Amino acid sequence: MDKKSVQEQFGAHARTYITSRPHAKGASLQRLVELVEPLPDWQALDIATATGHTAFAFAPHVAHVHATDITPQMLTVAREQVAERGVDNVTVEHADAENLPYTDGRFDLLTCRIAPHHFPDINAFLRESVRVLRPGGILAVVDNVVPEGVAGDYVNAFEKLRDPSHGRCLSVEEWLESYAQVGLELTRNEILEKQMVFEDWAARHGPAMQSYLRALLFHGPPQTHEFLHPRSEDGRTLFHLREGLFIGRKHH
Repeated sequence: MDKKSVQEQFGAHARTYITSRPHAKGASLQRLVELVEPLPDWQALDIATATGHTAFAFAPHVAHVHATDITPQMLTVAREQVAERGVDNVTVEHADAENLPYTDGRFDLLTCRIAPHHFPDINAFLRESVRVLRPGGILAVVDNVVPEGVAGDYVNAFEKLRDPSHGRCLSVEEWLESYAQVGLELTRNEILEKQMVFEDWAARHGPAMQSYLRALLFHGPPQTHEFLHPRSEDGRTLFHLREGLFIGRKHH
């Protein structure tokens, strides 16, 4: 999975992200602001901002937010959103999560929400995040998480069939280990469950692929079935995904 395919995938669907429920209204968005407790003099950086939901959530609480993405169409929509909302402390810029164009120790806060599973190298993203944070600065990440082992591999394969730009979701254990490896002290972590409507989730595909995905959803290994919790209600197919919320502080 390469960055070009990510740009193509997200460029094609940029406008849908303004109203995408998991991105715009997800429970993790307000929870992230509550747990980070941002301060009014902070300089913040939002990575893989898409149309800017996380950046706009933090903007009222900090001095400035740099909202960044690698997809030009997303940046265009994010800039339109800045203008529409009349926000004067959000700057929209192009930046690669694994090779940030900022000096060491530049930011008090770095956020990244529902995006790392698209990055080719999550550890490179974490190393760069730590580099651009000041000592004591905070990295706050929200991303989909999977169970450990074979069940996690199954969930990742299921996601990748639906969305070829999907790289790999980590397990909670992998996130904790990755934070420790780059010198971040974990101060909070939570798991948030989100209910998905299969018909919306798989809407970009035709009937044949939807049938295949539905079969995978219902007939996976027991641990996967327990994790995804698929069921039919009122003519719709529902299932669950989980988001991990990780807040870490850079050592002084």
